Amino acid sequence: MFKPQIAPMGWNSWDCYGAAVTEEIVRKNADYMAENLKEFGWEYVVVDIQWYQPTALTHEYEPFADLNMDEYGRLLPAVNRFPSAADGKGFGPLADYVHSLGLKFGIHIMRGIPRQAVVKNTPVLGTDKTARMAARSNSICQWNPDMYGVTPDEAGRAYYDSIFALYASWGVDFIKCDDICRELPHEEAELKILSEALQNCGRDMVLSLSPGPALIDKSELYKATANMWRITDDFWDDWKLLYAMFERAEKWSIHAGAGHYPDADMLPVGPLRQDYKKDDWTKFTEDEQITMMTLWSIMRSPLMIGGEMNGFDEFTLGLLTNDAILKMHANSRHAHQMFRREINGIEHIVWCASCSEGGMYVAIFNAGEEDSEVSIALEELEIYVPVSGTELWSGQSGEFTDSITVSIPKHGSMAFLLK
Repeated sequence: MFKPQIAPMGWNSWDCYGAAVTEEIVRKNADYMAENLKEFGWEYVVVDIQWYQPTALTHEYEPFADLNMDEYGRLLPAVNRFPSAADGKGFGPLADYVHSLGLKFGIHIMRGIPRQAVVKNTPVLGTDKTARMAARSNSICQWNPDMYGVTPDEAGRAYYDSIFALYASWGVDFIKCDDICRELPHEEAELKILSEALQNCGRDMVLSLSPGPALIDKSELYKATANMWRITDDFWDDWKLLYAMFERAEKWSIHAGAGHYPDADMLPVGPLRQDYKKDDWTKFTEDEQITMMTLWSIMRSPLMIGGEMNGFDEFTLGLLTNDAILKMHANSRHAHQMFRREINGIEHIVWCASCSEGGMYVAIFNAGEEDSEVSIALEELEIYVPVSGTELWSGQSGEFTDSITVSIPKHGSMAFLLK
């Protein structure tokens, strides 16, 4: 299995365009990433759901819409939205453009085979099997009407082999597979054959599983089949969801490493929901965005930008290009929550991780509703000698003899590298 050494970093079109993203939008966001973010490690440009649906307009799904599909039941980009896909070229030209910028290209897929292919009983490429033989009509997504699950036999395997051969021919580098992560154990066999088809397609691709919450008792299965898996349902710009992420992160952080990463979902920053309102902007405060980026980075969650990048302001760009924080994302190892308690009546959460280049990361979060000043004794971090440290967001350095004393705004955080 392909094992990226750093948790994937990129952009996904869902938060800002739902099912309605177009080729022009994707190219413009790829241009922005290449010019402003690539040097900081951001590299994946991912087209999210229903790129094969010609009439998609918002985040909503149109039940039983006519989908663009080839004679073998394989979904193809809607040409009215992705003009370069004309004449059977699929996503090849768009992937070529993204690659020309030094970036990588990804797509969203739904688990299974299109119902439309089953109705037409299309042949499965390279076999004597048909779509009806490959489909399980009793395996249906609860929130999207496009697909049936596939059979874990020769027909189902052949169908998955055929679509991953197509994606490899397009030059796809990243697959986000939906309606599968939390659908265990009843869809476990399908997950395994999907993963095998990807691994045998002849091209390295990241496999991302959605939606969450993932099942903690299936952690080893996720590691064996995928590179990243969602530990939450869709994450949006709401403090209640960010607050709840600390509990999920605590449970899942021990499973990050060696090419497999628990995924806390996208970063809803900057302009969002552009298919509804062009002036929509993240509802997170700046301090909440710093907390989100700090937690995602110390636990080594994948970092997938959700906002329309061409609308970023100075703060948002700075949030995503802080060298020290991104270095923590790359070098954090064995991250875990040290404690979570009220101090002076305000809830504080402290995380620690070792740094692969030496030293120790410490992140201090104010989860309360008031600004705080707090001292964390070094001995609570199992440090028994004075240390020097740098706060990663500000760059300020200092010496710590017996404690770290900081002032943190409500919902805010600070992160240190101690040596």
